[in-house]
Amino acid sequence: MMIKILIVDDEKPICDLIDMNLSAAGYFCVAVQDGLAAIEAVEKNNFDLVLLDIMLPGADGYDVMEYIRPFKVPVIFISAKHEVKDRVRGLKLGADDYLIKPFDVTELLARVEAVLRRYNKTDKVIMLGDVEIDMEARRVTRSGSPVSLTSKEFDLMLLFVENRNVALFRENLYERVWDDEYFANSRTLDLHVQRLRKKLGWEKNLVAVYKVGYRLEL
Repeated sequence: MMIKILIVDDEKPICDLIDMNLSAAGYFCVAVQDGLAAIEAVEKNNFDLVLLDIMLPGADGYDVMEYIRPFKVPVIFISAKHEVKDRVRGLKLGADDYLIKPFDVTELLARVEAVLRRYNKTDKVIMLGDVEIDMEARRVTRSGSPVSLTSKEFDLMLLFVENRNVALFRENLYERVWDDEYFANSRTLDLHVQRLRKKLGWEKNLVAVYKVGYRLEL
């Protein structure tokens, strides 16, 4: 069953941006622009996650958080309010994470995935064409045959899969997989991408994005 995410922000362009990227990553999204509409949406639907702005008409994000807490739905605050006291208040109310605007889309996707994983709401097995990925066992098959991936290849593949159809910066890919600073003359990332293309048959899907990095198109 597809993961359902409620996006709550009074700025429609931000809602559209989040919706577009989360939908491309395989999530089903509903967006509302005020706090009262958010409360009504949570009462009528079973969401797996709520992305909640703080400065909202009708009822602010803190009030919404207090009201929906009994529904036990995970919440990530996304707000321009960047002071420590604001983040602390949000987390003390029961939010699972707090992301400050402006944010990087790849970071948002990573935080969404982390919270969903914490609540055991992510799919254990992902099917992408003829490629089957068992997340828990870290096992990959292609057309039913096992695919041998190194630990770094699996981690890199997982980043592309979790952010499919989104262009990922080389620096972010390198830092998140190798946990190290990226150097422009390093060929490590490119070599791993080439190996993934060959092993998974993604020669036409794992594309280079000029002056950015790579994108998995599925």
